[in-house]
Amino acid sequence: MTNLLILGGTTEANALAKTLAERGIPATYSYAGRVDNPRPQPLPVRVGGFGGVEGLASYLRDHTITHVVDATHPFAAQMSTNAVAACREAEVPLAALTRPAWREQDGDRWQHVADIDAAVAALDGPKRRVFLAVGRLHLEDFAVQPQHHYLLRLVDEPDALPLPNCDVIVSRGPFTEAGDRALMENHGIELVVSKNSGGSGARAKLDAARALGVPVLMIDRPSLPQRTELSNVAQVLDWLAHSGVNLGV
Repeated sequence: MTNLLILGGTTEANALAKTLAERGIPATYSYAGRVDNPRPQPLPVRVGGFGGVEGLASYLRDHTITHVVDATHPFAAQMSTNAVAACREAEVPLAALTRPAWREQDGDRWQHVADIDAAVAALDGPKRRVFLAVGRLHLEDFAVQPQHHYLLRLVDEPDALPLPNCDVIVSRGPFTEAGDRALMENHGIELVVSKNSGGSGARAKLDAARALGVPVLMIDRPSLPQRTELSNVAQVLDWLAHSGVNLGV
């Protein structure tokens, strides 16, 4: 009997969960637990880590998981790496549902850096007003550059902040170019720091930066082990069908 595990937390994972529920395909949606109020799902949900590769492999065996779809954030490198190893150990087919990376367009002013540490180092210098769009997990890393005034847009209200000079907006996307342009103008933003997450929901800040002539410090995606990569729900369904899953009508 088919029993899928979706490693979720993204728009793509939500779309897949909706389609699987509509087709009556048994599946469980797994949240990492980094958001206080995750979106409700039409499938059974589990929250929290698995305990590394061995823990995930044990979960796959104990719950008789037949297929895994890794639809985590493109920067969830540890989880994706663990998924490859655990699925290999448990002999469970794995596919990644991942959005294409953003690419520069005419008028963009991007400086590419390899990772968070490189982004922090690139901020060395005089005070600027920075739209720091990297999520709350990495804010501590940027505390070594306290001279800047940071604009943070977070999904949840933070308990405490390591940055002495910042404005916080609690909001959940998708966002619009017009809205982000107004946001950046109102806060006098001189630089945007962004992970290359891809997708449409968060690219508004890049379109707004282009329109305003604001430079972007773009953090490139981490390298991941080789795996089957798919870019939309239809491709996942095709992969499942070729794996012997009855997709219903």
